[in-house]
Amino acid sequence: MDTPLIIGFDAKRIVSNTTGLGSYGRTLINALAEADHTGCDFRLYAPDSGRDDLRRQVINSERIRFVYPRNATLRITKDLWRQRGIVGDLKRDGVDLFHGLSGELPSGIRKSGIRSIVTIHDLIFMRHPEYYKWIDALLYARKFRRTCREADRIIAISECTKRDIVQLGGVDPDKIDVIYQSCGKSFQTEVDSEFDRQVKTQYSLPARYILNVGTIERRKNVLLAVKALPLLPADLHLVIVGRPTKYAEEIKRAVAQMGLQERVHLLHNVPNDELPALYHLAEAFVYPSRYEGFGIPIIEAIQSSLPVVACTGSCLEEAGGPHSLYVDPDDAEGMAHAIAQVTKGAAGREERIRLSKEYVHRFENNNVALQVIESYRHLLDL
Repeated sequence: MDTPLIIGFDAKRIVSNTTGLGSYGRTLINALAEADHTGCDFRLYAPDSGRDDLRRQVINSERIRFVYPRNATLRITKDLWRQRGIVGDLKRDGVDLFHGLSGELPSGIRKSGIRSIVTIHDLIFMRHPEYYKWIDALLYARKFRRTCREADRIIAISECTKRDIVQLGGVDPDKIDVIYQSCGKSFQTEVDSEFDRQVKTQYSLPARYILNVGTIERRKNVLLAVKALPLLPADLHLVIVGRPTKYAEEIKRAVAQMGLQERVHLLHNVPNDELPALYHLAEAFVYPSRYEGFGIPIIEAIQSSLPVVACTGSCLEEAGGPHSLYVDPDDAEGMAHAIAQVTKGAAGREERIRLSKEYVHRFENNNVALQVIESYRHLLDL
């Protein structure tokens, strides 16, 4: 290309979201900047500057610039800018292509002539509306259908999500690229034994435990792992890491009723830089979610040399690959049996870990970034 392309991104969640959508955006932007050799300029459009700590997770590069609305100070004006007003700023800045990173595109972008692509992570609000307030599920579904009409192309983060987009949105499958979610490299770091010991002491971690990481909500179904615990050796504990919710309180009540207070540990507000140590110190990882768009914690666990037990019914087999184990999301005995097959001393455990680590190479930054760049090129006829 003679002149650099200007790629715009919806960066609201990059600067404000600590969980999946924010992590996806930050990891992808960093990977694109490192992988792209065409000299593209990246403009990150956000309604405000958000959190300093999250913004600083985006690499410092002269090719990356944050852009904010000039006269939007109230919540409603920021929302209106993101929903529609942003299109004027994209035209002003000469943006060639706009990427909605979290399932949304602004109204009017198709009419503006700016090419657009959107990443859709999941349609849980349509597959399982029972996990949402009815009005929220209705609004999310309406926004999804409008975004499909606006988008020139769609990225689905799994084959499962692509099937949902086709079935629930009536979208031509040829309009959809499956590009698995970017996964950073922070969980591939070498074990720092001293730091791990400090983290173990700080959180009073048991000698043996299985780990679960993610928002502690009903859909994530971590109660299944709690129910499996009495069927496993008494010295094996369960450590659950995630933000406190109403479902977390339900977990605590169930733990008390089952007499498992000494074996189940709930940790909240764990800093990102301490998470790798929690993985290093565990024996196995459990992810009993009933439905996911992808399941990044599974990749993090495998990168940390942990075997994984997850559940059937969505995309988790895609994330964990054929050497992880999967059980029905209502089968506590099956969960216990699977965990017993992957704890230390179990036959084939090390081979299972090795083959799983080979499998997840496909999700690591540059491979994913290069696929996204190829989608951009295809869309722009380059």
